[in-house]
Amino acid sequence: MERAIIIGVNTTDESQVFLDEIEELKNLCSACEIEAIDTITQSLDSVNPATYIGKGKIEEVRVAIDSLDAEVLVFNDELSPSQINNLQEALEIAIYDRTFIILEIFRRRAKTKEALMQVEIATLKYSLPRLMGLRKGLSRQRGAGGGFAHGRGAGETKLELDRRITTDRITALKRELEEATALRKQQRSMRKKNNMNIVCLVGYTNSGKSSTLNAILNHSKGIKKEVFQKDMLFATLETSTRAIQTENNFRFLLTDTVGFVNKLPHQLVEAFKSTLEEITEADLIIHVVDSTNPNYKMQIETTNSVLKSIGVDNIPTIYAFNKIDLVDDYLYIQPEYVKAIRISATDDKNIDKLIELIQKELESEFLDVILTIPYNEQEIIELLKDGGYLKKIDYLAENIEVIAKIPSRLENRIIKYKKGYE
Repeated sequence: MERAIIIGVNTTDESQVFLDEIEELKNLCSACEIEAIDTITQSLDSVNPATYIGKGKIEEVRVAIDSLDAEVLVFNDELSPSQINNLQEALEIAIYDRTFIILEIFRRRAKTKEALMQVEIATLKYSLPRLMGLRKGLSRQRGAGGGFAHGRGAGETKLELDRRITTDRITALKRELEEATALRKQQRSMRKKNNMNIVCLVGYTNSGKSSTLNAILNHSKGIKKEVFQKDMLFATLETSTRAIQTENNFRFLLTDTVGFVNKLPHQLVEAFKSTLEEITEADLIIHVVDSTNPNYKMQIETTNSVLKSIGVDNIPTIYAFNKIDLVDDYLYIQPEYVKAIRISATDDKNIDKLIELIQKELESEFLDVILTIPYNEQEIIELLKDGGYLKKIDYLAENIEVIAKIPSRLENRIIKYKKGYE
């Protein structure tokens, strides 16, 4: 593992928030196989535009590098290209910032072709204005392995050629990603056409979204194809969707989305926009919260801020406070979280009640209908199953009588089958 000194500047009066950010950065480094051996912080009205930290701190950092045999410095904020260059000239050591670390985690976690393209686009956009500084930093790294964060050697010295190659690569990747985006939009269009209710799981990274999906899936009557889950930051970057069928035959689609983190790089948000658009078309959002984290309110605010930035607005939300099996004291849910529930995905606690809440919320605008359907139009029954659910079905001599609950948006599709309709 690379030995790193964590460096941060606190420009606010919220000292605890700052300390929590530093602790989170250490965890992010650990996910990148970087060992935080020391932390140096400074309080300033604003970061130094040339070197991020003050001149006096630079000397303190130089002494720490020598005494601790550090290999890299990791800064708590995104550094400008000039800051990277100035710091490297002054300290002669590899410089990483928070954005670089998060991008590297995403690069390592990406598995599908679409996720790999999204991460590469974000990484290239980040590196483009920083090519000179990154070349210098990468040439000093001692770590083994391949990829963006573990290359060796100074690389090409022709900066303009590097920039042109990088720009061309971004253009080619965007073109390829657009094709995948078009397919995703087509899939979403088909779901809407089939009138399936869509529920999206969102939340801070490692809050337990994938575990919650699997727990709900275990209560479903359908096929139980679980998604990958692990107690780690950004365990999965892939969007997974599963069909859920409750005991009373209510159906909906449940989608797991990529987790968020404080100061999530804008390059990643932009690159993953096509994936995150899944959330904007949801009928209901399940916001999964890690109850064990003392900063869960900040994590909720961070997640909601990212959702707002991608256009998620006025979508009904249920807050699922997860991991209550690990909380010693009773968790009091604040009044601002109007629709909320305490759950444990690993212990299956209150998952059945969460499903009931989901169904109740989705049914809030449902209609109770009694329909008479001719035998030669039985396809309408499948529409009812996908969009709502059947309470009772009787195959009579001349037609089929159905009692169902359906979303109001289907009313025009079934109105001619309603009893008494002329």
